[in-house]
Amino acid sequence: MCPEVGGSCRWYAEGIRGPSALSTAHCLGRAMSVLLADDHALVRRGVRLIPDREPDLEVVAEAGDGAEAGDGAEAMELARTHDIDLAVMDIAMPRMTGLQATRELLALKPGVRVLMLTMHDNEQYFFQALKAGASGYVLKSVADLDLVAACRAAMRDEPFTGDRGDALHQHQDRPPSPGERAAQARPA
Repeated sequence: MCPEVGGSCRWYAEGIRGPSALSTAHCLGRAMSVLLADDHALVRRGVRLIPDREPDLEVVAEAGDGAEAGDGAEAMELARTHDIDLAVMDIAMPRMTGLQATRELLALKPGVRVLMLTMHDNEQYFFQALKAGASGYVLKSVADLDLVAACRAAMRDEPFTGDRGDALHQHQDRPPSPGERAAQARPA
C-alpha cells in the first residue's frame, strides 16, 4: 500500500518509496515536471520531443525559450519560479555551465534531480557531473534511446550512467590518485 495516497499506485509497486518530490508526484498521478536547459535551440526542440511523448514526463520550463540563448543562469531563474522535479541540463553552456547550475540548483532545491545531457563522451566531465550532484549522465548522441530511462531512474533515486557504469565501478575500485587525495584533504 502506498503511504502517499493510502492505496495502491503503480509507482509504489515499481519500487519508488520515500518522501521525495518525485515519489509524491507520481504517487498522486502527476507527471514529473521537467526543466530543460541547453544553449542550442535546435537541440532543445529536438530533446523536448522525447519527454513530450511520455505521459509521466512534462516539460514545464525551457531555458532559452525566448530570443536569448539558454544557459545555466537562466535555468536557475526558471527553477526559482517553477515547481520542478527534474532538470535536464547541458554541461557546457555560456554564462553559467550546467555543472555550476547543478550545484546551485541542488543547494536551492535539494529534492530536485538533475540529469546532465551532453555531447562530451569524456570521463572527466562524467565524474565532475556526479561530484556536482547529478543523478545521471546522458549523451546527446543516444538521448533518443536513453533519456526516458534516465528520467525514470531519477524518479527511483537510482543513478543513470548509460555506458559509463563500467568506468564508475573501475574508478571506485581503484585507490585515489595523489591529486584526488590532495583535493579530499582540502577544507571545503
